[in-house]
Amino acid sequence: MDITQPKYHNSSNKAFYYATWEWTTWDDLLHPLVNGNKARKLDGLLPLVEDHSVTDVVTCGGCQSAHAAAVAVSCAERGLKSHLLLRGEQPEILTGYNLISTLYGNVKYVPRSLYAKREEMLTRHADLVAGNSGSVVWFNDLLETSFTTQTSGKPNLVQIDAHMNADSHPRKVAIINEGAADAVSLLGMIRLVQYLSQNHLFGKERTLKIVVDAGTGTTAVGLGLGALCLGLSWEVTGVMLADTVDGYRKKEKCLISDFKHCTAFHHIDHVLKGMDGGIVHWVERGHPRKFGNVLKGEVEACQQIAQQTGILVDPIYTLAAWELATLLSQEEAKGGAKVVMLHTGGTLGMFGLAQRYKSYFHAVKDGLLV
Repeated sequence: MDITQPKYHNSSNKAFYYATWEWTTWDDLLHPLVNGNKARKLDGLLPLVEDHSVTDVVTCGGCQSAHAAAVAVSCAERGLKSHLLLRGEQPEILTGYNLISTLYGNVKYVPRSLYAKREEMLTRHADLVAGNSGSVVWFNDLLETSFTTQTSGKPNLVQIDAHMNADSHPRKVAIINEGAADAVSLLGMIRLVQYLSQNHLFGKERTLKIVVDAGTGTTAVGLGLGALCLGLSWEVTGVMLADTVDGYRKKEKCLISDFKHCTAFHHIDHVLKGMDGGIVHWVERGHPRKFGNVLKGEVEACQQIAQQTGILVDPIYTLAAWELATLLSQEEAKGGAKVVMLHTGGTLGMFGLAQRYKSYFHAVKDGLLV
């Protein structure tokens, strides 16, 4: 369940500039471990798992991947086995999402040189999991099959029996891309837009500026596509965290093309008419850096935001969206579009950052990190 509430602040404290826009959607409170956009993407993926007798899921991510942890937990809740390929070396102490992934799934650490060839790495490991008698499929292929095959709507007895006695049935292994950057994930984001557009939340008439941090960019593309399909006056801005503008625009086109192909949604061309510049406004983060790095002062900024607003953001992802939403709200003329930040979760990653950047979390004095 989303918790969406107005934020009005009256304070003479100049440090309170952080929380000046009017709406924050707390989409990070959906599940204690599977939160934010990770839950939304899996909302489109998991029904396919249950409909196609999948027994095992293979995916990949960084050592502190919120996506990998979300897949592990969600699969375990459904009686499925997850196989997680994590980049780099095993930490000395397991914390945060890395700990959750290890508790719920089967983790294998992969050298960075091999991880660089993600598709080859995922395919090879999925083949090992499937064995000689099993099969391997990518999720976009499952989506295409779903729209070309008539389903009965009855419980999948083959899958249920496979869970009861997995050794006596061939494994069916599904591969999820890093960060769930699959066209099928757009379905979950479109469903979120439909939910937020209800009258008791944002409604369909309000003009909004939606700000979201963008790792793979799938969340932003799904939000933009959902807004267009529903005819909403919502402008989606994605704060780029891991690529260039050209890279994100290319990814946007690929996702929409795959979505059109897999779903046979031919009306999408009409929806996208006149959108030559794309459906998402991609912008640089306030302080560009190599993805995964934390800059001096950012941990303190997260602490200050948490203490003054009760909202926890992290330096890698959500802080960038928070800062841009604040800037846009200050620039927006009175009576203009409302600025909304979608909180995508990822807060357990703070444990991993504390492990990597010990000096930034060294001590607390008078309520401030020093």
